[in-house]
Amino acid sequence: MAVKDKMDMTKIKFGKDGLIPVVVQDYESGEVLMLTYMNQEAVDKTVETGYAHYYNVSKKKVSKFGAALGNSQKAVVAFLDEENNALLLKVQQKGDAAPEINSHSCFAQQVQGVYNEIGSEMFGRLQRILAEVKKNPEEGTYTSFLFARGIDRIGKKVGEEAVEFVIAAKNTEKVAVINEAADLLYHVMVLLAEKDVKISEVCAELCKRNR
Repeated sequence: MAVKDKMDMTKIKFGKDGLIPVVVQDYESGEVLMLTYMNQEAVDKTVETGYAHYYNVSKKKVSKFGAALGNSQKAVVAFLDEENNALLLKVQQKGDAAPEINSHSCFAQQVQGVYNEIGSEMFGRLQRILAEVKKNPEEGTYTSFLFARGIDRIGKKVGEEAVEFVIAAKNTEKVAVINEAADLLYHVMVLLAEKDVKISEVCAELCKRNR
């Protein structure tokens, strides 16, 4: 398992209460999913099984994430902070972190500032939306239309949008480049969804090329 391979879990410094705070992050999108705690038992079970286990402070017991609802968090990689007393766990989550409000993340209530879905978070969320539409088509929607027509139609649209993007790039108006880039990226994401390719797989390939 990646968590066991990437970090010496014996370096963890638990607090006086025997716990360490854990920030849980979506491996695909980078979204912060939850803030929780682990004790030694939870750490051991996470490493042994490959799936996140946490210590429930109110119930005072360790349990596998989402077990009661059939959800899960596959542990991918973990990081300790510089003082070894806080843990960042990146996971592949199945189901919602906050099922009571049907939210992928527990941090669904925006209380301040202006938020734009940028970078990896936006692509991760778009990937989930496309996967859901592919699984459960919505009559009359453009995305469902593309999936129904298959790889040839989707591929044709990617080609068309790529040409339009290049043409826009030759003009001086930035807004045209932004609009055409958005069209191109959307259709590329649809094509990836059609081929069951994760955005993380593409990013992994890009990382290899930058070494």
